Amino acid sequence: MILCDIGNTTYHFLVKGKHKKYFLDEKVPKFDEEIYFVSVNEKATKKLLKKNPHAKNLASFIDFKTSYIGLGVDRAVACYFEENAVVIDAGSAITVDIIEDKKHIGGFIFLGLNSFFKAYKNISKKLEISKSDFEKNINLDKIPLQTKDAVFFALLKSIILPIKEVSLNKNIIFTGGDGELLSKYFENSVYKKDLIFENMKRIIDANNSPS
Repeated sequence: MILCDIGNTTYHFLVKGKHKKYFLDEKVPKFDEEIYFVSVNEKATKKLLKKNPHAKNLASFIDFKTSYIGLGVDRAVACYFEENAVVIDAGSAITVDIIEDKKHIGGFIFLGLNSFFKAYKNISKKLEISKSDFEKNINLDKIPLQTKDAVFFALLKSIILPIKEVSLNKNIIFTGGDGELLSKYFENSVYKKDLIFENMKRIIDANNSPS
């Protein structure tokens, strides 16, 4: 069985426990194995199905109740089995979803880190930072005294403070490419690299089990 998470920039496959990624403008492989997928990109979905018409859209298996309008299926899958948590998927965008008493009560969206970096660089080369800057030990309790630290400070604070505000007495679960990096700024957090794939498998197993 092959699992596929189609996002806004890549096809992300889990094939025999190994991760394979393809950008949306690349050729999609043809697989003989059974494929289950979730997708937030209609055009990319059609491209996958053209090459793999037997692939099954997991959206039809998912019963996720929320008043949030426009919630992506990937976010629903990430939150599916949580009872009291803040679930953060840090990819091309950083999505934050809040679960209380097994109910999805809403969420919010940040730019992804790469988009933050590009935005600063577009203003001025002097404001350019990169992921390597995150390895520095910046004191977030002290007002910065140099430009790169000032950018870094503002960027991180803009992400950290809203998450802390909604995470009181809740577990914080990070996933996505930048999830591990961001998780280190939160004491009550865990990083689950394969959260979406793990939950996809649990949903498939639940629907395939005898009633």
